[in-house]
Amino acid sequence: MKDAVTSRRGTVRLLLRLLVASMRARPRPTARLAFWSLAEAVPTIVFGQAVARAVDAFRTGRPVDAACWLAALAGAAVAGAAGAQRLYRPLAQLVEPFRDELVRAVAAAGLRRSAGGGADAGAVARLTHQVEIVRDTFGGILIVLRGFLFATAGALAGMLTLMPEVVLLVVPPLALGLGLFGAVFGAAAVRQRELIVGEERIAERATALTEGLRDVVACGGEDGMRADLGTEVDAQAAAGRAVARMAAVRALALAIGGWGPALLILAAAPWLVNRGATAGTLIGALTYVLHGLHPALESMVRGMGGSGLRLAVTLGRILETSAPQREPDGDTEWTADAAPGDSVLRPAVELRAVTFAYGPASEPVIRDLDLTVPPGEHLAVVGPSGIGKSTLAALIAGLLRPRTGRILVDGRPAGDPRARVLIPQEAYVFDGTLRDNLTYLAPGATPAAIARAVIAVGLEGLTHRAGGLAARLDPAALSAGERQLIALGRAYLAPAPLIVLDEAGCHLDPAAEDAAEEAFARRPGGTLIVIAHRMSSALRARRILVLDGSSADLGEHEELLARSPLYRDLLGHWTAGPEPDAAAGSEPDAAAGSEPPFFLGDPDGLHAVARPDLAVDAGQVVADGADLQHEGGGYLRRGGSAGG
Repeated sequence: MKDAVTSRRGTVRLLLRLLVASMRARPRPTARLAFWSLAEAVPTIVFGQAVARAVDAFRTGRPVDAACWLAALAGAAVAGAAGAQRLYRPLAQLVEPFRDELVRAVAAAGLRRSAGGGADAGAVARLTHQVEIVRDTFGGILIVLRGFLFATAGALAGMLTLMPEVVLLVVPPLALGLGLFGAVFGAAAVRQRELIVGEERIAERATALTEGLRDVVACGGEDGMRADLGTEVDAQAAAGRAVARMAAVRALALAIGGWGPALLILAAAPWLVNRGATAGTLIGALTYVLHGLHPALESMVRGMGGSGLRLAVTLGRILETSAPQREPDGDTEWTADAAPGDSVLRPAVELRAVTFAYGPASEPVIRDLDLTVPPGEHLAVVGPSGIGKSTLAALIAGLLRPRTGRILVDGRPAGDPRARVLIPQEAYVFDGTLRDNLTYLAPGATPAAIARAVIAVGLEGLTHRAGGLAARLDPAALSAGERQLIALGRAYLAPAPLIVLDEAGCHLDPAAEDAAEEAFARRPGGTLIVIAHRMSSALRARRILVLDGSSADLGEHEELLARSPLYRDLLGHWTAGPEPDAAAGSEPDAAAGSEPPFFLGDPDGLHAVARPDLAVDAGQVVADGADLQHEGGGYLRRGGSAGG
């Protein structure tokens, strides 16, 4: 159900499954609802027939007969009122259990995230607001749809008894209007979802800009942030115009299906009279259209076009956020084209025709890149300095947005802080205890889980030197390598399934970097992407992506050795170099040559991620200041996705 309203068919399928499943699960309330709906439709069935007979009776001087028909119409109205009065009990028996199921699903999802170490601040909003929206709109949609079905069936049945030829004039425009509405309904739901998601993105961007304003100004990124936020606003305006166009198409469908039959009856009146229609027959047929079909169709179009869209979009969001996280396993196949609800795994990362440049007139750093990373993959990205490796990491993390193409992480647009952790080259450690730093992304982590993370990434020595997990850290007193180890431990504990290490071990000695990467590769249910600082990282990976500035080559080590001259060149000249004298916290020798000597760039300097153009994520911190910048723990917004 994750992408239930991201396609037209997905929207219709979602609503049909909801209606059918609710009725099948509760057959008795469904039967009672149908019975009382039929009773409510009695006036519609009788109306046109009674009017036609009364008109002809008055015209031929039979007022008693006319009065009898009008009395029958009054009796039908009483029966209809009784049916309408008794509709709401079975309706509640269908709607309220569905609401209870949603509440349980949302509560269970919130508990799962909390138990897994991630806070779910949106669960309260879903419980108090979104669930009630779904409950109210679901009840409204049931009323609208069953009213349309029974009213339309009653009107058509009355026309058949009145004069069958009338039905031939009414059904074609009615079917055309319904077909037009059905054709645009799914597209309207997709546009409505884009409008809602766009509002969320603008709010997130504005919040991130406010929280990171100091860094934006310090980096001179005002113009970049203004352009970035302006792009979101323009996209939101375009989505609003698309929704308005869909409303115009719905109005056209109502005009065709509601007024078209009346116009055809009037235009075909001479033909109907020649076939035996009386004045009463024509008036009765128009009565069925104007007081039966047209109101029912108008209620259905307006209800489904308003409440129906809200139901589809809101329910889709609840199902999307309440679905359990799926764990990869060796026997499960994955596919990029999984339909909503299918029991297959989506790619962990998917790039399609992605192009990115740092300015409108700049040459693209990434050009037309296609990449699929299955769940559980261990991928290394290699290439010369400045070729776009760190840019690719920022794109996958959602910190940068491509000029063209699309990027999905676990089937959703890149940037969801619950889906990925990015560890940049310069790791961030805040003023607090070692435990606070390690559990920042997993506040509910157990002591056993923390101990496993400490051992996995090689933090035992630092923990001992610091005085234990409860010891307060002075970030200025830590070496760059020690800060990287803490950031790696923080990422190891995080519940996010995707870890992106952007030269995150460049300040570690090769043995410490090797141990940390191997730990992440063995992390259960996780996907690892390593922007390689040393070629040993590539040799540890299952697959390797080689970037050369104009193209990309993806394959395993032996395959790339056979076909990629650049990969062979990197293996020949890009070596680990001598190990530092000290332990993991020491700095490597800048002269060790961790990158090919014939390529430009400082091998151990800051990576070439955009500075002024960097899109600020409120929960993602990328080092962009002094190496030993000292900040308090409150600098990072709780619940974010900063890996370091």
